[in-house]
Amino acid sequence: MVDSVVGFVVSLLVGGFGIYVGARFVVDERDYSHAVVTALIGAVVWAVVGLFLGWIPLLGVLLTLLAYIAVVNWRYPGGWVEAAGIALVAWVASLVTLAVLSLLGVGSLSAFGVPGV
Repeated sequence: MVDSVVGFVVSLLVGGFGIYVGARFVVDERDYSHAVVTALIGAVVWAVVGLFLGWIPLLGVLLTLLAYIAVVNWRYPGGWVEAAGIALVAWVASLVTLAVLSLLGVGSLSAFGVPGV
């Protein structure tokens, strides 16, 4: 049980870090806690929309991604283009973070709150 909780918290922090890097790079936002909350909300929205619409071929995946970007758009200044940019940079930053953690021997993590990682 403790391992699951620690794994969830670390994965959420990695996802939050990815969003933080994306927000810092795209809109110069510097609040890490805001990014972690965004990761948590984004993961919940991704899961709920994916549950109800994800089964639709191609359209389900696009609507789920659009819902996730809508959360980022709601939480950060700018528009849809900036939100998509934050999400893209968050995805790359999360992948790099997980690769570095893997090299350090901390494996089997994910980036909770960043789709596809």
